[in-house]
Amino acid sequence: MVKQLQPKSHQIAILAEGSFGILESKTATVLVRYLPDNVVAVIDSDNVGRDVSEVIEIGEGIPVVRDLAEAMRFNPTMLAIGIAPPGGELPSAWRAILHEAIQNRLHIMSGLHQFLSEDTELSEMAEANDVILWDARKPPPDLPVATCKAADVDATVILTVGSDCRVGKMLSGIEVTQATRARGVNAEFCPTGQNGIMVWGWGIAIDAVVSDFTAGAAEEIVLEGAKNHDLLIVEGQGSLVHPGYSGVTLSLLHGSLPDAMIFCHQPSRDTVARYTVPLPSVPEMIAQYEAMAAPIKPAKVIGLALNCFDLSDAEAREAVRHAETETGLPATDVVRFGADKLVDAVQKVHAER
Repeated sequence: MVKQLQPKSHQIAILAEGSFGILESKTATVLVRYLPDNVVAVIDSDNVGRDVSEVIEIGEGIPVVRDLAEAMRFNPTMLAIGIAPPGGELPSAWRAILHEAIQNRLHIMSGLHQFLSEDTELSEMAEANDVILWDARKPPPDLPVATCKAADVDATVILTVGSDCRVGKMLSGIEVTQATRARGVNAEFCPTGQNGIMVWGWGIAIDAVVSDFTAGAAEEIVLEGAKNHDLLIVEGQGSLVHPGYSGVTLSLLHGSLPDAMIFCHQPSRDTVARYTVPLPSVPEMIAQYEAMAAPIKPAKVIGLALNCFDLSDAEAREAVRHAETETGLPATDVVRFGADKLVDAVQKVHAER
């Protein structure tokens, strides 16, 4: 299980040069949202001098700075790579910045597919400067093929699923976990992607696992989380209708074997991101997930988490109302309206197990 650095014990400068924005730098946005007391600066010369909240609407008081030299004034102990581009390669222009960070003895946290710890030059520099290169996406060795052991855990397992990538499966999972904990339930968030791992400090990035073992990795996450917790919220990835990432979605479903699912969706989106593939209706997509779960372990969708970031407040409320009417299930935008409706549904499943 990936567990090397605990970001909550560090002061973090985020590198998002030329790419800082709500959608452009998902990693940066996630770190600012969930580790606001740890993030000391964001590096992006395009927005230098602005407050982070002026760019992504959260993170008030965190400055956007020109370069690492300026960020060093805020005494960071870690540099986080704040983007996760398709393909996961390190932008070539950033290599010199990593050299500078290592020379300043900053640990580096990366969610790229390109593992910094396997880069000879960077790893030698890091060793010489007593610096850790933490590749949050790097899976552990010797993962098994799934054996349906997740079906036997005592904990209740809830999986977030969705209509597409970047619709809020991680964010909704964290929000539901935190709200459930606030009600006194021994709940745990189970990260399956690099951003969740960076925030929560453990997990396995499923999309970096060899395909035969992705369901096994999901199973291992559930087995680990169930050791000390009564309720697990497993982070979903991709979508069953996504041409590129449907495989990892199905592996998570069959590996984690949830007792129930929360469906995540962006109401303003009608095609799969970066594709011309039209999204089926929400009821159709929910039925697809339930049908795919049924042969191994039946599970129902118990609520909807809507991502209404690009809608007005009135439009968001109407989207929630429409989703509830269309599906007969509770719906909310967990950021705008809170997660209580979903927590109620989760606790009902938990009590009935």
